[in-house]
Amino acid sequence: MTSTESRELSDDPDTEHVDVLVVGAGVSGIGAARRLQQECPSKSFAVLERRAALGGTWDLFRYPGVRSDSDIYTLSYPFRPWRGSRSIVDGASIRDYIGDTAREHGIDRHIRYSTKVVSAHWSSEQARWTVETRTGEHGERRVYRCSFLYMCTGYYDYDKGHQPEFDGLDEFEGSLVHPQFWPENLDFEGKRVAIVGSGATAVTLVPAMAEKAAHVTMVQRSPSYITVLPSVDGVADKLRTYLPARVAHPVIRAKNAVVALGFYQFCRRFPERAKTFLRDQAVRYLGDESYVDTHFAPNYQPWDQRLCVIPDGDFYRTLRSGRASVVTDTIDRFVPSGIRTSSGDVVEADIVVSATGLSLLPFGGLELSVDGEPVDISDTVVYRGVMLSGVPNFACCVGYTNASWTLRADLSSRYVCRMVNYLDARGFAAATPRPPGGMVRKPMLDLDANYIKRSIDRFPSQGDRSPWRVRQNYLLDKLEMSRPGPARDMAFTRHGTSSHRRNLEGAR
Repeated sequence: MTSTESRELSDDPDTEHVDVLVVGAGVSGIGAARRLQQECPSKSFAVLERRAALGGTWDLFRYPGVRSDSDIYTLSYPFRPWRGSRSIVDGASIRDYIGDTAREHGIDRHIRYSTKVVSAHWSSEQARWTVETRTGEHGERRVYRCSFLYMCTGYYDYDKGHQPEFDGLDEFEGSLVHPQFWPENLDFEGKRVAIVGSGATAVTLVPAMAEKAAHVTMVQRSPSYITVLPSVDGVADKLRTYLPARVAHPVIRAKNAVVALGFYQFCRRFPERAKTFLRDQAVRYLGDESYVDTHFAPNYQPWDQRLCVIPDGDFYRTLRSGRASVVTDTIDRFVPSGIRTSSGDVVEADIVVSATGLSLLPFGGLELSVDGEPVDISDTVVYRGVMLSGVPNFACCVGYTNASWTLRADLSSRYVCRMVNYLDARGFAAATPRPPGGMVRKPMLDLDANYIKRSIDRFPSQGDRSPWRVRQNYLLDKLEMSRPGPARDMAFTRHGTSSHRRNLEGAR
């Protein structure tokens, strides 16, 4: 888009002008809006949400048993402590919590629902983003202008999940469903269910569906590491009993963040000891070493991929009860009665759930340009895990892969507020990260999971040094991202400057 076209869009009488535009009304977007209210009270903002309701991931996923695998004390917002009794909670409770937060603070009045962002174009001359959207069922065009654009869309593709092509699927006489698009009235009571996959979704679905199904079989190509956490945090309950809420919640949050980080570091530094710990835990619940070694001995190191969390060992308990079982084998093809594995056995099923993973999509498929030049997102490097090299006044929110999403999301939102206030206080129009020369680039997401490897080349990179490195370490990030002032890798421009194009060239 040329600067003339951008100006024409911005002159549209239907254009809405705000200081900060937040895209996404999930846990990240609602948290970002509240931080803007608290730390940038003089700034106007709006939240754009492509769906008809808030909640993001927690509104999208409605399969049986859906829940977080992070404790709610760190998944909840620091400014609105979780008051419930359970530590691991279901998706509906999280969705209600996000909605209650939005209503309590009046954020719901700033949300524009059914609004899909399709493009964003930065003009250095105007020091503004022009954001084009499609609204409603008929895709009506609407334009927004803002000084700062903050993407809180996560990285899942909401329109499609990963679905392998199964041979013989047209012969299957039962139903095939994907967890991302769960049929509202799917009846699985008394039915034989096969769940294909071994990740967090699969281990959640097994105990949830086994309550009504005749039998549930989890068909996995290879095992995943699983750890058991209590659904109720006894230490948190005691702290909340004896301490005021304003004191108890920060202590609980810090305690859980440190424990999660400590276990992650233990797994990475002492993988063999971690394997032994996780194996012993499985044996304790399942009571059969041979079964554990057959079905729960992954061929990678702990935390090469994200660990699956099962509250109170519900998945293991369901297997031991006989209401569910595990088959570790590859799929040869579908047959009329179910799935035939490569060993020739048939897993009979009336319903097959394809829990085979997710598809990733950076920034919801946003088309991005700066001064008429398209931005290839995969060519950019993330600065402090928040901003993108060569892209002015633009930030994205990406949570941790080894801990609660909200821990990093809140740090990111507070950093954005700090940057907005810094620009305002010093009379700057824009901030543009510029990476140093000679920096080695690495994938932004460092897990070895297949769903990441399938799409990671579409995402920004990270560097090999701070502040261009995306660290999976809440304590270090909290320290670094709380420091005031800019780093040497940031270019600032004032209103009316003509130097921005040179800054971009230096950033590439």
